Amino acid sequence: MNEALSQLIRISRTVGRDSTLVQGGGGNTSVKTADGKYMYIKASGTALKDMSKSRGWRRMRLDSVLSIIKDKSIAKLETHAREIEVVNRLLLACDDKVTGPARPSVEAHLHGFLDKCVIHLHPSAAGAFVNAKNGKAMLERLFKTETSPSLWVPYTDPGSTLAKKIAMLVKNYQKRFGKKPKILFLHKHGLFISTGSADAALRLVHKVINRCNSKLKQPKAGKVKSVSQEKIKDIKHRIRREFFEATGESTTISYFNDNEIAAFMAQKDAGEMLSAGVLTPDELVYSNGPAMWVERIETADIAKRLALQIKKGEKHSAAFLVKNAGLFVAGKKKVAQTVRDIVAYSAFIRTNAKRMGGICSLNKRQRDFINKWEAEAFRKKVAGG
Repeated sequence: MNEALSQLIRISRTVGRDSTLVQGGGGNTSVKTADGKYMYIKASGTALKDMSKSRGWRRMRLDSVLSIIKDKSIAKLETHAREIEVVNRLLLACDDKVTGPARPSVEAHLHGFLDKCVIHLHPSAAGAFVNAKNGKAMLERLFKTETSPSLWVPYTDPGSTLAKKIAMLVKNYQKRFGKKPKILFLHKHGLFISTGSADAALRLVHKVINRCNSKLKQPKAGKVKSVSQEKIKDIKHRIRREFFEATGESTTISYFNDNEIAAFMAQKDAGEMLSAGVLTPDELVYSNGPAMWVERIETADIAKRLALQIKKGEKHSAAFLVKNAGLFVAGKKKVAQTVRDIVAYSAFIRTNAKRMGGICSLNKRQRDFINKWEAEAFRKKVAGG
C-alpha cells in the first residue's frame, strides 16, 4: 500500500473512533505523497473510522486541485453553479481506480494549500470556543506561547468560498511567520491541524484538545433516572404521531438516555440554551438543528412547533429532549446514533459557550446557504445509506 494512503487510514481511524472529535460523516483528512504530485483525501460523507485500504478515500492530482482556486472564472459563476462546477472539477482531479459514487471531500482544494498531513475535526472542546462570543480572544491567550501561533478563520460559507479565504489567510500567515499555520480555528465550524507528518498531526490534535478542555467545564456524571418501558413507548408513540401530523412522514423513533444527556437536561436553562439556534453546519446537516426541548410531553404541541419551523422555511427538528425522560430521535436507525452524538456535542458546546460571553450561532443567511448546498445534501445521503 502507498505510504501516504497508509498514513491517511491510520490518522482517520484514530480520530474517527472518538465522537468528541468528530460525529457521523463529518470532518476530513488528507495526506500528500512524498513527491508532492498526489493527495489522498477522505471521501465525502463517509465516516473517518470506517476508512480502509479499499474504501473511504480518493487520490487526487495536487496541481489540478490547486488550479481550482486559482481559476478566476469559477468565482464569477452564480453560487449554485459555482459549487456544482467545483464538485465536478474535484472529481476530474481524481486519479485512482475507485469506482462507484465516492466523491473526494468538498474541502479538498482547501487541504491543497495546507501542509503534508491535514486533519479537520469538529471537536466539542474546540467547538466551545469557536461558538462563543469571546472565544477568539480566549484562544489567542490559550495558545500565545506556541512557536507557530494559531490562525483564526472568520466564518465563511463552506466550499469554494472557504477554500479561497483560507488560501489567502495562509498566504498572509506565511509572509508574516515564514511557514504555514499548524492550528486553524474556524469560527462556527471546527478545527484544522496541518503538519509535516501523521505522527505530528495526531500529537498536535491531542495537545490542542487537552489545552482547550483545561479551561472548560466538564459535564458532571448526570444522574440517569430510570424510565419505565411503558413511558418510553408512550412518548415514542406521541412523538411519532405528532411528527406525522406536521410533516406527513411516517418515521422510526429511537431512544437514548445516558450521563451526558442527563447532565444537560438537569440544567435549569437547558431549553434556553437550545433556543440559541444552530451552532455548526454538521448540526444542521445531521440533526436538522438543535434538539427540540420538551418540558412536559403531556402538554407539548410538538406538531404545531414542527409546522411553524416548516412555515418559516427552516428544517424541522429530528431530535427531541424530553425532560426527565431522555432523547428521542426521529429517522432511520442508521443515523440515530449520529444524531445522538451531535446532540451531546451541541450540549457541551452550549454549556461552555454561555460561560464565554454567550452562544454564537449561524444566522439565517448562513443556514440557508447550507440547506441549499448540494454537497451537504450528498453528504447526508451517503450517511443515511
